[in-house]
Amino acid sequence: MTKKVFITGASGCIGHYLAETFIYHTDYELYLLVRSPQKLRFNTEARGGIHVVQGDLLDIEQQADLLKTINVAILAATAWGGAQESFETNVVKTAQLIDLLDPEICEQVIYFSTASILGRNNEVLTEARDFGTDYIRTKYECYQKLGTLKLAPKISVVFPTLVAGGGENKPFSHLSGGLRDHIKWLSIAKFLSADGSFHFIHGEDIARVVRHLAENPPTIRFDLPPGELDPDRQFVLGNEPLTADAAIAELCEHMGQKIYFKIPLSLWLANFIIKVFRIQLAAWDRFCIDYRHFTYRKTYNPRSFGLESACPKLSDVLTSSGIIPRRRP
Repeated sequence: MTKKVFITGASGCIGHYLAETFIYHTDYELYLLVRSPQKLRFNTEARGGIHVVQGDLLDIEQQADLLKTINVAILAATAWGGAQESFETNVVKTAQLIDLLDPEICEQVIYFSTASILGRNNEVLTEARDFGTDYIRTKYECYQKLGTLKLAPKISVVFPTLVAGGGENKPFSHLSGGLRDHIKWLSIAKFLSADGSFHFIHGEDIARVVRHLAENPPTIRFDLPPGELDPDRQFVLGNEPLTADAAIAELCEHMGQKIYFKIPLSLWLANFIIKVFRIQLAAWDRFCIDYRHFTYRKTYNPRSFGLESACPKLSDVLTSSGIIPRRRP
């Protein structure tokens, strides 16, 4: 029997990669929930079994009959701002969608959270609740709610780190959207040394991991304490950690620029500049400046499952965005 897969957020950057990998690498029956079908840039008639379901997550109860037949639900839709809309979309309606699935038929829910709600040991970060933006705070709240749902043992959670991706036939991610403009500042940034580190992952690699999870559902545990999710079904998505200096060095190598010296940009200096110029920072921005190292104890990418990665390096991200390598003079 062919699996039925329900995907939300298909019109976004990650959603496009998800849709394409399931269209071209599976024979699953696909149901893509989108508010505006005209935003889809992939071929919805590439094969049979592709159904565009025009609707809004805020009205998810209208899809109740369809959801009862779904084997795998992939929840990538999100609201980015506005306290009320974010809470309704990211928490209330997401939980309602999961509750509308039939526990006897649905074998897995793959829920998209964000690595921003996690600390360095992959623990839930209370600062995400206290200082986070509407998006981050509601992702924290939804994560806490997932363990209380009847389908909790079947929920897999993915936590993308910084997401790259997009192009002519896909919307750009926040990271890649202004890449061509931001790369112009490399000639200045290369002389500054910053104390910080991070992970990133490309949308294509996220899609490969999600398809692998859909094709190979993790073992279901029914012995979990009430309100908790299976820790073995939680995946922080990212490549190996990069320091800020290593990232700048890789970008310079790609762009053919030399680094002759570096000036340390200390936290003290950053705070001095903020104070002198009276720069107004949101609570989450202030926290990020102080926290600096957004790295995690364990991350996953396609190589973690024996698959090939599309963009394992920052230079691959530049190339995929049409910024070709340059030779040093």
